[in-house]
Amino acid sequence: MLAIARFNVALALASEFEAQLNAAQSALSECAGYIDGESGQNLDDPTLWVLMTKWQNVGSYRRALSSTRVKMEVIPLLAQAIDEPGAYEDSKSQ
Repeated sequence: MLAIARFNVALALASEFEAQLNAAQSALSECAGYIDGESGQNLDDPTLWVLMTKWQNVGSYRRALSSTRVKMEVIPLLAQAIDEPGAYEDSKSQ
């Protein structure tokens, strides 16, 4: 499954936000079921950012969100995400 979170971040906060994204990705990568992840800044609108992670299944993603490190480092970041659906079935795993 793919978990995608998009963010709208003021340009003045871009460096700080990128560091938060990297820390979040590091925390998630240590969780069971994590496969891969990427983050980036939109090329057309530099105030838009994305965090995309790939998981073995939705259960492993949900369990990762309950780990202590993720609660401390990732959940506060995800709370800033644009409010939209972010869980997708990976068509390659079907």
